[in-house]
Amino acid sequence: MIWDALKLSLLVVSVATAIVGAVGLLFSYLLAKTEFRGKELLDAALTLPLVLPPTVTGYYLIVLLGRRGLIGYYIYEVTGWSFAFTWEGAVVAAVVVSLPLMIKASRASIESVGPQYELASYTLGKGRFETFLRVTLPLARRGIVAGLVLAFARALGEFGATLMIAGNIPGKTQTMPLAIYEAVASGNERQAQILALVLTALSIAAVYLTNKMSRTQAHG
Repeated sequence: MIWDALKLSLLVVSVATAIVGAVGLLFSYLLAKTEFRGKELLDAALTLPLVLPPTVTGYYLIVLLGRRGLIGYYIYEVTGWSFAFTWEGAVVAAVVVSLPLMIKASRASIESVGPQYELASYTLGKGRFETFLRVTLPLARRGIVAGLVLAFARALGEFGATLMIAGNIPGKTQTMPLAIYEAVASGNERQAQILALVLTALSIAAVYLTNKMSRTQAHG
């Protein structure tokens, strides 16, 4: 049970962090470097999972992606598959709750990049995308890395939204936080202690590695 929960958690968190990294960078750059109508509304919508109770976020995911959901109904009708009670549903939950942390950290870091550096790149004939890759991204990397780690840690500890959309099925959707909950509920204190220690060790390792990377980059 412990190994199954650990493997599933690492799978879910790895996929979720990769998605959050790509989507979070896109929205961070959009919010930091462009002006458009509804910008603050978009920012509020993206930040909402950060302040909503996880169970409420999970409920909205069911409304959207459940077998009878606004989007999930059509997915199920066409493919016969649903996000509900699958590890992919756990990934969606992890992405939704951790994305705001990535966006907040990355946006602040991208906004801190002096516009003169980007303007210099433009005058050299570089386009917006190449300027982002060669100038903005390297200068904002510390905040982006910090955002990724915060997202990783949040995804690793996700409980409420995962329980709502993916359920708590051992070997299929039971991540480590859910396994800890079940172990405590069933009175298996030793198993709960082991799972909690492993989860704590992973979180500490993630934060330690990020701090070390940030210091290395700062001196590099």
